[in-house]
Amino acid sequence: MVIHKTLQDFIVFLYVHISQADNSYDPNEMALIKAKMKKLYPAATDIEQKLYTTIREYNTYDRAKLNDLFKQSIEHFGKEGALESTVHADLNDIILADGKVKADETRSLDRLRSIIDQHAVA
Repeated sequence: MVIHKTLQDFIVFLYVHISQADNSYDPNEMALIKAKMKKLYPAATDIEQKLYTTIREYNTYDRAKLNDLFKQSIEHFGKEGALESTVHADLNDIILADGKVKADETRSLDRLRSIIDQHAVA
């Protein structure tokens, strides 16, 4: 199932997922996500609104369905190119933003990288 209309919206969903991997939304991670979002969207975009809409969307999404969502969305949006290099680096930056990397974050990052590598079209 693909629930996002744009690659940018899906990438922000991934950002929120990796930030929440340790069961908290760290302020430093949120600040970094906002900075990265400014590069994804036009200047007139309300970044705060878009981020908090994505957080609400993520919080209500069935966690048991996340891997299928990631696989299908990556297959869908991977056709647009540059997904791997952009997202790998950004996800790593986000988990490092709070100054500590927890085992849950590492597992989530490894899982996402594996899905991206297997399903994105180079």
